[in-house]
This record gives sequence, C-alpha cells and structure tokens, in this order.
Amino acid sequence: MNEHELGDRKLKILYGIIKTYLETGEPVGSRTISKYTDLNLSSATIRNEMADLEELGYIIQPHTSAGRIPSDKGYRLYVDLLIEEKEQELNEMQEQMLEKADKMEHLLKQAAKVLASNTNYATMVSTPVNNSNKIKFIQLSMVDDDQVIAVIVLGGNVIKNKIINLDEPLSNENLLKLNMLLNTTLNGMPIEEISLGLIARLKEQAGIHSTVIGNVLDAVADAIQIDDDMQIYTSGATNIFKYPELSDKQSAQDIISAFEEKQQLTELVTQTLAQEENTGIQVYIGDETPVQNMKDCSVVTATYELGDGMKGTIGIIGPKRMDYEHVLKSMKRLQNELDAMFHKKE
Repeated sequence: MNEHELGDRKLKILYGIIKTYLETGEPVGSRTISKYTDLNLSSATIRNEMADLEELGYIIQPHTSAGRIPSDKGYRLYVDLLIEEKEQELNEMQEQMLEKADKMEHLLKQAAKVLASNTNYATMVSTPVNNSNKIKFIQLSMVDDDQVIAVIVLGGNVIKNKIINLDEPLSNENLLKLNMLLNTTLNGMPIEEISLGLIARLKEQAGIHSTVIGNVLDAVADAIQIDDDMQIYTSGATNIFKYPELSDKQSAQDIISAFEEKQQLTELVTQTLAQEENTGIQVYIGDETPVQNMKDCSVVTATYELGDGMKGTIGIIGPKRMDYEHVLKSMKRLQNELDAMFHKKE
C-alpha cells in the first residue's frame, strides 16, 4: 500500500504519531493526536483509523501501553515522503535562486551606476547576504562510499553545500535515520539555540556516525558567516578626482585601490550588517570611517532588506564637504526602492 492508497487522513494521523513519538519517546494515544492534528476528528474516529494503521503494519502497540508507536514500516514511509518532499522543495528553490541571482546582479549594478551619476561620488552596492540564523532543513545525500554531501537551507532560502568525509561506511538506512534525526531536532531552530548539550545528545543518538553529525553542525556554523561569495558592485570611483582635497593626495589612489580590491569594502559591509540596529542610514565622517583608506572622506551607508534575514548594504564615498542633504535623499530613495522590489512575504 503506498501513501495515496493510505489516504490523507490516515497519513496525517501517522505523521502525528511519528512526530509526537520522536519528541516524547512515549507511546501516543488517540487523545494526543486529536489535539495535535488539524483534522477535527473525534477520539473514537482516530482510534478506528489507528486500528487500521496497526493492522496495515505502520504502527504497533507496546504490551504495557494503550498508546501506539511507529513500526519500521511506518518510519520508512515517513522518511521516504519527507525526503521526496524536501528534494522537490530544494530543486524548486535552487531554480528560483538562480533566476533571481541573474536579475539581482543586473539590478544592483544599475543601482550603483545611477547613484554615482546622481551624486557625483563613488558608490557601492553589495549583494544581499544571510543575516538569519534559523535552520530550514538539512539533507544528507551520498556522493560515493567515502563521502556524503550536506545541503543546509537557512532562513532567506540561503543554500550551503558541504562535502563530509566518512570514517565508517554509511548504509542507506543509516543515512535516512541521520536525516530524520537532524531534521526532527533542528528544523526551524535558531543557531544560537544549538547548545553543547543538544550536540552531545545528537551525537549519542547517531552512535558510530557521531562524527558525521559533528561535521554537519560545523558546516551549519560556517554557513551563517558573512558569505565568502558576496559580490560588491561599484561605480563612480573616478569621481573622487573631481575634488581637489582628495585628488591632490595619496588618498585618491588609496580610495581607487580600495574600490579595485574590494576587501576593505567587504569589511565595511560586514561591520554595517553586524550592527543589527543599523537598519537606517549611517554617516561616518573622517576618522569615524571604518575603512582605513577612507579617513579623508565621508562614508554614508544604508541597509536594504529582502525579508527573512537577507540584507545588503548601499554606500556612498565622497569628500567631507559632500552635499549631505542630496546624498541622504538619494540614499533613502534607493533604499526604499530596493526594499520594495526585493521584500517578499513568506
């Protein structure tokens, strides 16, 4: 009997039993399921459905309890459907992200160019990076006998891949169990709530494959760092030469160098995004500027949001005597436009 023959109602009850049992470790009764699911069924109806599920071999009744626990067959159906659902979700997500990335690159390059043209200063716009620490789901898949790939999806639909080397051979059955263990425990969890105690418990439950769990959690920690592949689009760097107080000094060359190498711009973005209160516009004058090569300048930054933890930075670099009123108006306009274009409700 497959999931379609099982029917939506029985499937929901089976899911309810499995998820409750995974959370509590205790046999599950009909009353618990009547509160857990959105089926609005009486306990008597649920008892009848549970009796059918037991007869079909999806759940079993321990001798010492009136409740039921999943059988291996029940776990198998649950895991197969879970993986099928996640693979489909992942494929759709990756296609959407690739399409969005192409459009975003063009849009942000254009935004930097327009801003430079409007202000006559040097400008930068960073691609959005993940600022959300919530795990959506994790999927482990075999690469070959010695390696698995962990696909980690975070808030903002940020997808990270990590190849993990295996010390011990991993059967398909154990791979499925590790997938279920990770997702049952970590789905929807903020990273900061992953304690040493939780890690120890996960490793203990993973048995001889505890190293795999450790490596996956290391990959999760790596994934929330500011993205290494963050892009910064710049425009108008040569506008600096229009201002004698900058063009007559080494500072002009320093600024051009910072724009070409982009490492210092990346640090500026990282600092801007690290300060969570910086959702408005920040103005750094002279020595206040976080970028060493720009101490003779004023730097104005703003954060734009895509929603679900995705944030990027807009920056304008010019002389200390910049037209602050015009810059702030231009910055605010672009910030609002990017917010409006990108913000997606879940």
